[in-house]
Amino acid sequence: MLLLCSNDDGILAPGLVCLEQAARALGDVFVVAPDREQSATSHSLTLHHPLRPVQLSEHRWQVDGTPTDCVMLAIEALMPTRPDFVLSGVNHGPNMGEDVLYSGTVAAAMEGLALGIPAIAVSYAGRDFHTVGVSLDQYVEPLAKLFRHITALPAFPQHTLLNVNIPPIPAAEIKGVRLTRLGRRVFSDSIAKMKDPWGRPIYWIGGGSVTWSAGEGTDVDAVREGYVSITPLHLDITNEARLTDSESWWIAP
Repeated sequence: MLLLCSNDDGILAPGLVCLEQAARALGDVFVVAPDREQSATSHSLTLHHPLRPVQLSEHRWQVDGTPTDCVMLAIEALMPTRPDFVLSGVNHGPNMGEDVLYSGTVAAAMEGLALGIPAIAVSYAGRDFHTVGVSLDQYVEPLAKLFRHITALPAFPQHTLLNVNIPPIPAAEIKGVRLTRLGRRVFSDSIAKMKDPWGRPIYWIGGGSVTWSAGEGTDVDAVREGYVSITPLHLDITNEARLTDSESWWIAP
């Protein structure tokens, strides 16, 4: 099996090392990742300047672009053959609810899916890998076991990526795995107004507080309960239920 690993936290991120080690239990691994952090870049492509991939070793590249750039470049230019799976992560922080709309981690997996390759995005749902008091190495074997199970499924769900969130607890305390839907989250006070050195107003997006809506069966609920959450996502975001409403709101030309 041939696997492509990427992320949005950059080529030097500890989470990428964890992902790569887990993936090596399944087969041959190529790593193509951004040369710096690209969090919240979503599914953006670099169109206004060329990309310059730098080969670090036989199967390892860094790219001066976005996670989406990395996956597209890997599959269409750098790898000798198309991979069997695209793996993205392990992200340094959760990707639950509306996070998936902004996440470079999810976008890297989504690009694999868009190119016809099954994909899995993995995030650690805490802000600091060391809050649990042990090394990130503890997650390598559980992830490898999860990947073995998923990749061995008789039929991987078509047109679907799996968005995985690991609870911020020691691996030995994880209760199991739940299939979930997306929760909801609302940011408050996420824009800080400042002044530049010349006194002109500037605004910095980030920080603030987050309120989660964690209904039963959501990714947020599963992670809070100590379970690994797996949420199936797909490219088609059409609200199918609303298509039958057309006669009630259609205005004739």
